[in-house]
Amino acid sequence: MSEPRPQDSALEPKLPGYVPPQPQPETRARYVVVRGDGNWLIQFDGEEFGPYQTEREAMLFAIDAAYNLGEQGQPTQVVVLDDQGLPRSVWTYGEDRFPPAL
Repeated sequence: MSEPRPQDSALEPKLPGYVPPQPQPETRARYVVVRGDGNWLIQFDGEEFGPYQTEREAMLFAIDAAYNLGEQGQPTQVVVLDDQGLPRSVWTYGEDRFPPAL
């Protein structure tokens, strides 16, 4: 008969100020769809791509690129900047369907 195993927390050091390691959030490559001067652009990795005539067109191109990068093992996400400049997620690799229903 085997001995009962101690709880995992019992194995952690009990030193003052000790904080157990936390899982690191995965870093996603982010494609950002932004409004330009009468058109739409995609910002990615410090570069701009486009112009696109509509927000929908820019999102479809961004999602396609994000999907292809996701297939190579890089977590990806597509966001659109709202009127206040805040990002709103519109598609995430592995969470949302592909092709998207936009």
